[in-house]
Amino acid sequence: MARYLILHLTFMFIFFIFASGQNTSTNVKTFTLVNHCEETIWPAIITKGDDNHGDGFSLKPDQTALYNAPSGWSGRIWARTGCNFDKNGTGTCQTGSCGTSLNCTAPSSPPNSIAEFTLGDLDFYDVSLVDGFNLPIVISPVKGKGNCSIAGCDGDLRKNCSSELAVKSDGKVIACRSACEVFNTDEYCCRGAFQDPVACLPTNYSMSFKQVCPAASSYALDDRTTIITCSASDYIVTFCASRNQTVCSYHDKKLVCNTSSGSKAYPQEWLLLMLALPLALILQIKL
Repeated sequence: MARYLILHLTFMFIFFIFASGQNTSTNVKTFTLVNHCEETIWPAIITKGDDNHGDGFSLKPDQTALYNAPSGWSGRIWARTGCNFDKNGTGTCQTGSCGTSLNCTAPSSPPNSIAEFTLGDLDFYDVSLVDGFNLPIVISPVKGKGNCSIAGCDGDLRKNCSSELAVKSDGKVIACRSACEVFNTDEYCCRGAFQDPVACLPTNYSMSFKQVCPAASSYALDDRTTIITCSASDYIVTFCASRNQTVCSYHDKKLVCNTSSGSKAYPQEWLLLMLALPLALILQIKL
C-alpha cells in the first residue's frame, strides 16, 4: 500500500512541476537558454532603452534557464565568460561584462557575440558579431510561422582569430575583437563617408568572421541579410552548440525540439511517462 501511495505522489509531483512551469499567457514569449559549453557561463539580458536594469545569472555546463519577455520586447542576450562574483553578486568577467553586478547595470563591453530580438506580431532576430566574438551562439525558433530559420554562429572564431584582434588570458585566446573596436576608423565602423551601405563594404577582417559564421552579421551594415522575420511563439538560445544540434524546450504542454526540418513536438503525456517510469522502477526496487 505504501508503495502505491509513493508512486501516486511521484506522478502527481511530476505533473505539478510541468503544470506550474507552463506559461499560459499569449502575451508572453519564453526564451530557453541552454549552455552546451564546457565551462560555466553567465548569460546577460538587456532590454532596449533600459541598459541600467538588466538580468543575469550563472549557467553551468548542460544547464538550462527560462526567461519570459512580453510581446513588444526588444533586447539583447549574450554570455559572459570568466566571471567571478561574490555572495552579493558583485564581481568582474573576462568577456561580455555589463557592469560589476551579476544583474547587468550597463551595456555589454566588447568583444561579445550577441543575440538580438524585437518581438511583436512578427518577430525579428539575428546574431551579431559587430561587437566581436566570445562564444558561439545559436537562435532556434519554436513552433513559428514564416521563414523561422535557425540563426547564429556555431563556429569558433577564437581558433583562427587574427593576432591584431585577439584577446588573450594566460596565453589563450578568449575572444576576438571587431576591426571597428581595434582601429576605430570610419571605414571599419561604417560612419562618416562610409555610412552608406554602398560605401561601407566588407573588409578582410569582417570577411574572416563571415567565413566562419555566414549566418551572423559581421560588420555594422551587414544585418540586411542576417535578420530573420518569424511569428515564433518561443525561442531557444543555445551557447556552444551546432546549428544542426537538437535542443528542446517545454512549450504549450509539449516538449518541442528543433530539428533540421523544423520543430518536432512530443505530447505532455509522453514526456511525463518518460520521466515517471524510471523513477517508478527505482522506487519499486528500493521498496
